[in-house]
Amino acid sequence: MGDAVKPETLRSAIASAVAELKSYEVPGECVRLGLAPGEEGEAFGSKYRYVMKRLRPLAVPELTAIARKVLAEYEAPELEQVLASLGMTGVDGEFKNLIFAANGPKPEIVLRDAVNNRLDIVRNAQYCLTYTQPLVAAGLSWAELVSWWQQTNPAVAGDQEAASRTLCARLADSLASPPEEVLFHTYAALYFREGGPALPALIPQVYLHYDPYTAKARAAPGPLARQRMDFLLLLPNRVRVVLEVDGQQHYSINGKASPELYAQMVSEDRQLKLSGYEVYRFGGHELDRSAGPRAVAGFFRELFGRYGIPLPPTVPTSSS
Repeated sequence: MGDAVKPETLRSAIASAVAELKSYEVPGECVRLGLAPGEEGEAFGSKYRYVMKRLRPLAVPELTAIARKVLAEYEAPELEQVLASLGMTGVDGEFKNLIFAANGPKPEIVLRDAVNNRLDIVRNAQYCLTYTQPLVAAGLSWAELVSWWQQTNPAVAGDQEAASRTLCARLADSLASPPEEVLFHTYAALYFREGGPALPALIPQVYLHYDPYTAKARAAPGPLARQRMDFLLLLPNRVRVVLEVDGQQHYSINGKASPELYAQMVSEDRQLKLSGYEVYRFGGHELDRSAGPRAVAGFFRELFGRYGIPLPPTVPTSSS
């Protein structure tokens, strides 16, 4: 995806957007964006060249992070179009409900207020968690999820360490397979500790769609596909990353390869991507307990690099 757009094209789009400001505003905006300061009066010669000079040393991941900061502040259609070609535009629509960590029977959901999109879980609510707080532009961090957990669990309200530990245990209780456990616990060991709370929360077993009928009870064309995602990350600027861990049930029936299952899976992936989600798949075989942690750690380093999410100094930048 990143290879589809040259860094110079992204630099130019950022510079053009910032150059819409007044000359005296450009140096301060560049500093706010994390760019190097310049000499007084330099921007009055050419705002565009001033910004380009500071963008020149940066690669696509760093440029993308800056582009997102620019788009968060003001309209820049050209820059937005360039990010779209990179596949980094995020998901349209407002965040409303996050139903996740399902560890029991499927919840029964009703649309209580269609005007305000208010959902209620009328049965089996005890088997899942529901997060309805507003989602900020920075996404959903582990620290914010822990804070919400403290608000909903008075027993750990005054103890952040206990809240983090019990929330992690509750999320882990929803995991559906050993490979999912490797992925989740590796991420938790790297990031759910001092130095990493500001990083995105890894949210397991998230409901994307809801169909009240089972496949057996519903007539064709059948229930909504992929009602639940294995993992979800809510990154800055509406970027939503789906992680799927594929066991044999994703591509075979009774141990025999199933072209039908595979076709359904890739069709669902296309629909998610067209809706703005990023989708990454892990084969269950690669997430064993020996090599799996290294693969997971390497993936998240590259993912965070791609989206310009800095790793705190206390978080390892290489796997052992």
